[in-house]
Amino acid sequence: MKKYLEEANKNVSISSKGWAVDSKDSKFKAYSFTRHPLGAKDILIEILYAGICHSDIHNARSEWAPGIYPMVPGHEIAGRVIAVGKDVKKFKVGDYAGVGCMVNSCGECEPCKQSNEQFCENGVVFTYNSVDRFHDDIVTYGGYSDNIVVSEDFAITVPKEADIQKVAPLLCAGITTYSPLKFSKIKKGDKVAVAGFGGLGLMAVKYALKLGAEVSVFARNKNKEKEALELGVKALYDSPDPKKIKDRFDLILSTIPTKYDLTPYLELLKVGGELAIVGLPPSADHVGVELSTLVFKANKKVYGSLIGGIKETQEMLDYSVANNIYPEIELITADKIDMAYENLTNGKAKFRYVIDMKKSI
Repeated sequence: MKKYLEEANKNVSISSKGWAVDSKDSKFKAYSFTRHPLGAKDILIEILYAGICHSDIHNARSEWAPGIYPMVPGHEIAGRVIAVGKDVKKFKVGDYAGVGCMVNSCGECEPCKQSNEQFCENGVVFTYNSVDRFHDDIVTYGGYSDNIVVSEDFAITVPKEADIQKVAPLLCAGITTYSPLKFSKIKKGDKVAVAGFGGLGLMAVKYALKLGAEVSVFARNKNKEKEALELGVKALYDSPDPKKIKDRFDLILSTIPTKYDLTPYLELLKVGGELAIVGLPPSADHVGVELSTLVFKANKKVYGSLIGGIKETQEMLDYSVANNIYPEIELITADKIDMAYENLTNGKAKFRYVIDMKKSI
């Protein structure tokens, strides 16, 4: 840490150690690189925990688009502030801080002015696998590492009383599911179904239950039925069969990251119901719906949702901590990342893997 602080004080590039893949087919290995210098409004975070998101797998394996290699994934980051720029007002040394899926945007377009930085019309800078036009077009590296430099405007304040081991997944899984529930104005008594019961699905269930909804789950099998029912879920279905399921839903929130058929989920909506898509399968696995289905199953809405802006992410985190809403996690060290990826891909993972970075570097 002493070296990082010296580099921060000298306004030079900051050394970092992490875990990277060299190609879409490679395994993870130790990797040394540098972060951009600490700017006047930047903070330097010592990363304590980094969550593993299914989108990390898609990016690392170039399943959405060609990746930029070597790649250090990770956009679920929780840590401690160890240095601050001279103009920083939001943080002080010793504070907990989090970083989610993005680290910069223009701040001037309409989405940015409306606190929807994820939709920046001039291009959001993602936490990894992205070109940072604000710092000489360097490639961004993510949270599978020992530190990160980020503008205070894109860092999330983490309350001291938070369960810091479980905070990291909230910065993606939390906001990704919290945001559409708020967008669809879910309230007490609404019927909500969550499709997919992994890391995202679990958070969606917890938030929907807290909002007072009656919640059901669709999963690929019934292996997690006991856990779902213990949470307060009404029912877990292993198939979205409209002929067998009597319930019709105000909202179905799909977190499914693999190929599936949208049509039966549309049939399970009430008239006026909404289907929110947050899971994104590989681009080769096209998921679509016939226009005739939309016409003959009319007056139902389908929309996509992409994380949330910084303001809403802070709201989500404060709400989560205040209401003790956290993911179920399994702590691992970085040498187990490849194992975690395989378990997530094959449906063997219980819920969310979190890398203990202090034991990994």
